Amino acid sequence: MEAKKLTIRVNERERKSVTALLYPAAKRGRAGVTVLLGHGAGANQMSDFMRTLAGGLAARGLDAMTFNFLYTEQGRRLPDPKGRLESCFRAAIEAARRHQKLKANRLVIGGKSMGGRIASQVAAMDDLALPDGRASDTRASDRRASAKLAGLVFLGYPLHAPGKPEQLRAEHLKEIRAPMLFVQGSRDVFGRPEEIRAVIKKFRLPATLYVVEGGDHSFKVPKKTGLTQQQVYETVMDEIAGWLQAAT
Repeated sequence: MEAKKLTIRVNERERKSVTALLYPAAKRGRAGVTVLLGHGAGANQMSDFMRTLAGGLAARGLDAMTFNFLYTEQGRRLPDPKGRLESCFRAAIEAARRHQKLKANRLVIGGKSMGGRIASQVAAMDDLALPDGRASDTRASDRRASAKLAGLVFLGYPLHAPGKPEQLRAEHLKEIRAPMLFVQGSRDVFGRPEEIRAVIKKFRLPATLYVVEGGDHSFKVPKKTGLTQQQVYETVMDEIAGWLQAAT
């Protein structure tokens, strides 16, 4: 699937921008859904994982869009501070909503590991999460960016750092009202499926958990499973497409 290159302005004052890639949905069976995915901390949107997932979702009728966070766009290895990562994701959301071919679509956000976590933090600021519809104390631009999301997809949610299960990154998830899909490897050291399941139960999240049996944080499975990595990815993409069809 040939991707179309886009430029997203992140900071108007400093004139900073990042590159995005749009993978147009296959015309046959086009679902009218945009899936916006942020990359993980260690690789940009050009990683094999990101390109495979985005291209595969497009082949399944979903308009897929990826983007670089500012630090990877600038060739740096250390992720930006939390606020800057969130601002970049908001800019990508606004770009997806303004794009001529995507603006009529329902919008789903998420991503690989860190990208998914940042998506969840942005979504948690949605003022629609308040029961009486009152605005929260977040900035108006932040609320507009995360409003009316159709769902979130987490590809290996980093619930905690490896070896630190007591330091959960989960409290904000209870503020999200949109449906969520957690795709988690059974061997993921950033969060075992049973840990994700416990968080879903504790906060009564509108969430579904799909477990990649034998998968690690990037869904890589041992050779003894008898499956190729592409077969694993195809199953994951089928699961995401099926979930989106039911959820949106």
